[in-house]
Amino acid sequence: MQIPVVLATVLLVMVLLYLGRVFFITLISAILLAFLLEPIVNLGMRFRIPRGASSFLACTFMLGILYLMGLGLWTQVVGLWEDLPTYSKRVTELVDAAAQQLEGVEKTAQELLVPKRLREAQPQPQPEQPKSASKKRRTTPAQPDQPPPIQEVRIRQDDSQLVAVIYSHLSDFYDAALMASFVPFLVYFLLSWRDHFRRSVLQIIATDSKRENIQRAWDGIANVARAYLVGNFLLGLVLAAASAVFFWFVKLPYWQVVGPLSGFLSLIPYLGMPLAVIPPFVAALPVYSGLSAYLIIGATTALFHLIALNLLYPKLVGARVHLNPLVVTVALMLWYLLWGGAGLILAIPITAGLKAAFENIPSLRGIGRILGD
Repeated sequence: MQIPVVLATVLLVMVLLYLGRVFFITLISAILLAFLLEPIVNLGMRFRIPRGASSFLACTFMLGILYLMGLGLWTQVVGLWEDLPTYSKRVTELVDAAAQQLEGVEKTAQELLVPKRLREAQPQPQPEQPKSASKKRRTTPAQPDQPPPIQEVRIRQDDSQLVAVIYSHLSDFYDAALMASFVPFLVYFLLSWRDHFRRSVLQIIATDSKRENIQRAWDGIANVARAYLVGNFLLGLVLAAASAVFFWFVKLPYWQVVGPLSGFLSLIPYLGMPLAVIPPFVAALPVYSGLSAYLIIGATTALFHLIALNLLYPKLVGARVHLNPLVVTVALMLWYLLWGGAGLILAIPITAGLKAAFENIPSLRGIGRILGD
C-alpha cells in the first residue's frame, strides 16, 4: 500500500473519530463494561442460567451498584448545599486576604525597585474639596458618558450571549446524558448476543488460520481490557479507603465522598495528583485556616498517589498491559485532542487493546512490539 493512501486513510479515521466522538465514546465504554461483566455472566451460566437471563442479572447488578453510589453521593450533595453559605463566606475571606497580601507585596516591590527620591517627586493625591466649593465651581451639568439607548443595546447583546452560552452547555449535557442512557442496553446486548456476534464475524473470514487469529485477538483484547479495568478499580478502592480513613482522622467534612472522589481522581494519567488534592482542599475551607493543615493534607494525598502508582500499579495493572511510556504519552495526547477528558480515561485501554490485537495477527506483530515495553 502506498504511503499517500495510508496517510489519507489515517486522516479519514481521525476525522471520523472526532466528528463521532460522542457515539464512539459511548460504544467503547459499553464494550469495556461488557468485558468487565463477562465473568459474572459466565458464573451464572455455570449454574445453568441462560446467557440472556445471566446477562440481565449482571446488568441489574451493575445498575444497582451505580444507584447506591448515586444515592450516597446525592445525600452528601444535599448536606453540602445546606453548608454552601459557610463555604461562600470562607471563599470571600480568602479572596480578601489574598488581595491584601497582593497589595502588600506590590507596595514592598515598589519600595525596593523605585528610588526614594523618585517616590518623593511623584505628585501626591490632593485632598477632596468641600462639597459647597465643588458646587460653586460647577457651571454646566455633567453629561452622561453613554446615552441610554446604547446601554440598552449593550445589555441586550450581553443577555443574548449569555443565553447562547447557557444553551450550548445544556445542549452538550443533554447529548451526553442521552448517549449515556444507551449504555445499559448496549452492555446487555453485547453480553447476551456475544456468541452470535463472534460467529458472524468469524464467518466473514474465509480461511481457518485467519479465524484463529481473529479469535485470539478477540480474547487478547478482552483479557487486557478486563485486567486494566479490574486493576484500576481495585487500586481506586485502595486509594479511596486510605484517603477516607485519613480524612476522617483529620475531621474533614464529607469524608465519605471526598475520600473516594480523591482516590479515583488520582488514577487519571498525568493529572491525577493535582486533581486528587482539589476535593479535600475544598472540603477543608470552613474547617482549617492555617497553611500547615493544607500542606499536611496535600502531602498525604500526594504520598498516597505516589505509593499507588509506583508500588501497586505495576502489580495490579502494568503486568497485564505492557505499554512503554512513550506510547502511553503519545496515546494520551492523541486521544485527548480527539475526545477531550474522556480520551484521557479511555486512551490506555484502547491502546492496550490494539496492542493485544496486533500481537495475535502475524502481519501486525511488528506494530505490537513497537507498542509494547
